[in-house]
Amino acid sequence: MNTVTENIQLEFDMFAEAERLFSELEATSTSTIGITREAYGAGEQKAIEVFEAYALKYDLETSFDGAGNLVIVLPGIDRNAPCIACGSHLDSVPQGGNFDGAAGIVAGIISLARMRHESFAPACDLKVMAFRCEESAWFGKPYIGSCALLGKLSQDDLEARQRDGKETLAEAMERCGADLDRILAAESLVDPKSIAAYLEMHIEQGPVMIARDLPTAVVTGIRGAIRHRKITCLGRAGHSGAVPRWLRQDAFFATAELISALDEHWRVLLERGLDIVVTSGIVKTNAAVHAMTRIPDEITFSLEIRSQSTDALEAFYHLMETECNNIAKERKVSFQFDRKLYTAPARMNERWIERLKDISERLSMTSELIPSGAGHDAAVFANAGIPTAMIFIRNENGSHNPEESMEIEDFIKGTEILYHAFKEPL
Repeated sequence: MNTVTENIQLEFDMFAEAERLFSELEATSTSTIGITREAYGAGEQKAIEVFEAYALKYDLETSFDGAGNLVIVLPGIDRNAPCIACGSHLDSVPQGGNFDGAAGIVAGIISLARMRHESFAPACDLKVMAFRCEESAWFGKPYIGSCALLGKLSQDDLEARQRDGKETLAEAMERCGADLDRILAAESLVDPKSIAAYLEMHIEQGPVMIARDLPTAVVTGIRGAIRHRKITCLGRAGHSGAVPRWLRQDAFFATAELISALDEHWRVLLERGLDIVVTSGIVKTNAAVHAMTRIPDEITFSLEIRSQSTDALEAFYHLMETECNNIAKERKVSFQFDRKLYTAPARMNERWIERLKDISERLSMTSELIPSGAGHDAAVFANAGIPTAMIFIRNENGSHNPEESMEIEDFIKGTEILYHAFKEPL
């Protein structure tokens, strides 16, 4: 046993290590309600420092890639061989929970620390990638840290402004040490062939595993999405008591009619067996002029469509455009769209799905297969041709809210699966 492990503890207690790390991560939040780790901001940076300090404690290598993501490595015997990587994201949505993203990084780094403690030397490098800015809440586009790493950011992406409007993505990335010249050139900052597999552990962000009493599960695929951060409906202002219905150009009623129509299309498509979800998470009038007695002439709202099928995404988007045209004509309003953001669906690697199932069964854990409704950095790796797989952990109360409630016992079960997948790859 080396001096590093002798000086730490005689036995590696994953439960205690996890509780300690999650407690330290909770303190990185910059909000008093829930957890806020803003992308390229103070909360995300503090989380990087927590993970970097933990890695150094176990004599693991740390560095930053060209996109500013933290990389933690347990060196392998053959350092030129393609590595096995795992990872997830450091940021959170505003006032979210402490486990979304962070659980996957904690699981990965604890797995490497345990191997270091056991004096285990892997055949190839084992890496944990802690990605910046996975959440679309900050700059509109998801997976920014992993997309930058694999050369998948466009000029339009880099010109997008943070939700507060103060800084572009390019400015934020450069401030945090990213190699902006290479990112602007859409250059892949890592050779995909240098990664033999990418694994990700994540909390489930819906209620399926709670309903089915599944502590862990293996993911089959990830939904893609079409998004607009801002759609504007423009009508004409007027006095609420003086303008009859037939002469109104009410932007709010037009928007409400559109959302109602989309909800009906959604219901019908679900009855036909299509996989689709639709959300409008931001709706607002112009605060500078709105009033109870004023017919609103401007409504802005966001729209997101998700599906595992590219055809279903495009079909629903076409329905939305048709409804906008019909409502605009009927109510004498207009709809204006900002940039259409597209994220491709992703399938997990079949061999790795079977591998995770086998490990789960060997450890007497559930090996159920479920799709992911939420997006993950794993989608970027899968669509880059890198064999990719995911482990889900049960999580009560969903995600993107302060009530995330993952049990540490379930987390340890998922981490055991990840540890063995890391230690005994295909």
